[in-house]
Amino acid sequence: MYVEAGGTSGTGARDGVATGAGAVPRRVVTGAGGVPRRVVDAVSLDVPRRGPVAALLASPRRLAPVVVAVLAVALTVTGSAAGLGLPPEWSLDVPASPDHAAGLIFPVVGAFLLAHGVRPITGWLMCAGGLGCAVHVFADSAMFAAASSGDLTAAGYLRWLSLAGWSTGGMLLAVVLPLYSPDGRLPSPRWRPVAALGVAVLVAQATVQILRPTPRPESYPYPQVIPNPLAVEALAPYYRPTLAVLSTLISALVVTAVLSLVLRLRRADPVVRRQIAWPLSAFAVYSVCLIAGPDWWLAATIWTGLIPVAIAFSVLRYRLYGIDTVISRAFVAAGLVAAVSVVYFGAGALAGMALSDYDRVGGLVAALFAGAFFHPLRHLLRRLVDRLMYGTHGDPAVLAARLAREVGEAEPAGALAAVAAVIRDGLCVTGVTIEVRGPGSRRVTLGLPGPAPRAVPLVWHGEPVGRLLIGSPGPRRFAAAHNERLIAAATPYVADVAHAVRMTADLQRSRERILTAREEERRRLRRDLHDGLGHALTDMAMSINMARISLRAAPASADRLLLDLRSGMDSVSQEIRELVYGLRPPTLDELGLAGAVRALASEGEPPVTVETSGELSDLPAAVEVAAYRIAQEALTNVRKHARARTATVCLRHEGSSLTVRITDDGRGLPEASRSGIGLVSMRERATELGGSCVIVGAPGGGTAVEAVLPLPG
Repeated sequence: MYVEAGGTSGTGARDGVATGAGAVPRRVVTGAGGVPRRVVDAVSLDVPRRGPVAALLASPRRLAPVVVAVLAVALTVTGSAAGLGLPPEWSLDVPASPDHAAGLIFPVVGAFLLAHGVRPITGWLMCAGGLGCAVHVFADSAMFAAASSGDLTAAGYLRWLSLAGWSTGGMLLAVVLPLYSPDGRLPSPRWRPVAALGVAVLVAQATVQILRPTPRPESYPYPQVIPNPLAVEALAPYYRPTLAVLSTLISALVVTAVLSLVLRLRRADPVVRRQIAWPLSAFAVYSVCLIAGPDWWLAATIWTGLIPVAIAFSVLRYRLYGIDTVISRAFVAAGLVAAVSVVYFGAGALAGMALSDYDRVGGLVAALFAGAFFHPLRHLLRRLVDRLMYGTHGDPAVLAARLAREVGEAEPAGALAAVAAVIRDGLCVTGVTIEVRGPGSRRVTLGLPGPAPRAVPLVWHGEPVGRLLIGSPGPRRFAAAHNERLIAAATPYVADVAHAVRMTADLQRSRERILTAREEERRRLRRDLHDGLGHALTDMAMSINMARISLRAAPASADRLLLDLRSGMDSVSQEIRELVYGLRPPTLDELGLAGAVRALASEGEPPVTVETSGELSDLPAAVEVAAYRIAQEALTNVRKHARARTATVCLRHEGSSLTVRITDDGRGLPEASRSGIGLVSMRERATELGGSCVIVGAPGGGTAVEAVLPLPG
């Protein structure tokens, strides 16, 4: 989107946009949420433009974060270089720490965000916190350099500066920044006490360290004790316990700040959720390194540098995907480290109290206990994290169980809608559409799947039965809709329901065809009886009456009437035979199926061979009629279209089915005849009994018709 703004001479303003003399119309191009991204000249290129340096100098608000970033980088680099030049006895424990990464990267990224005019609170927190860490790195190196040169008094004052930088950086970056990420606001006003408590605890810890009593030389890790000008010796008995309590509180506050991001994640809409996911993942992995202890200093340093990068991504490129897996694994890893550590050290402590040779046996016992608990703990933590991130339905087993319950309880007519409701709620999407294709095609939509939903094919035992269209992620939880485990768990149930819908439609159509055929047959019988037999019998009754009258007066005329009556009776008998034959061929009752088919085969050319296999004398009436009619229609096609020399009819009763196969050696069935009424009739007769009828080219030429008719029982 963009907003056109312009001005003329003077210092007036139009539509709330201030303009100056000779101002050039400008186009303000904005990003998501109306945040200005850049301003582009809309007219002449002859207007002189200021370079980036001039623009910074003309805007103190943009210049200040750049100065802070440059100062922080300079202090960090200088402090790191000075630390590398210290004598071995005064050197730092590790060559780099999270403070080094924070002093280098946080101010630069914060200045970058402020230069783009987005998230001013977040940018200033990063700049100020990074500067505090840079001051800590520089003052630490300067303190040890002064101490190594013998100036212990200066080292004592530099220690104050180091503590001030450490408390400022830790307070802003570890506690306050997560609370205000990524939108520069607290999750709710109820989190203000947490931020205030974090500031108070870090200030308290810095104050306690500033008032540190003079340590004993034998317990000091360096050659000489750096004096403290404000040492309070009365604090000596309470100094270490107080520091331990304050350190525990700081760790708890850091975890609480990360949990505030988790709460934001669950309550936010999809776009903001993706913004939160990036810093949450970085803070979560950093927490893992923090729990792991000092030996993980390198990983902690790297992830400290990645936190500001993740925040920048969340602000500027919030449409990136796939971060939920990183978050989940980070939380699982953090929980595993904590739980296994508790099990290991707990088992080791118990073994140490019970066994004297702890170094060998106690360590082995602790390792065995930790290994035994590792796998169950991983599964438990994974389920808990999935429940935390995705809610109840993030578990595929829960979703599958709910689908099975809904399918079992729903009415057949509403099963598709019930499944769509469960899918939509379980996957947390804006809408779901279930398409059933083929016979009984239906389309059920719940919600708004959107213009480009994800299409998942529905396959039932290798047969495509439809599609599941999944909309975009909804506002309640993270984008779990496209979690493959959930979709894989849900798809088989949807395919089963889609197949059941098709089968129900097939059954309904079969019932309708049966009812239609029955009513059509009744109408035909009524018409034939009324129009044929009815009129014939009426005429015969009239002829009998006339014959009776004529018998006395004119016997010759009566004889003629009786002859006509006999002829009419023959016609009526023929009509009755035709009606009976239409209901069931009489030859089936007279000759049986095999004999009736042989009678068909002997009616004309070409010669037809009839082969039989199995018992054919006790077949159901419906199967006999279907087999006879299929053979009759196939032989009619052979005689009309095939130009065959020979044909064969094979009747085979095997197991629970009767197979009727008719083959010929003719020219094959023409394309124009493959969809004729006779062929359709053969297929329908087989399908009505639950069987099949296939018409293909026979090996060596000709046509083969094979119908398989199932037998009851």
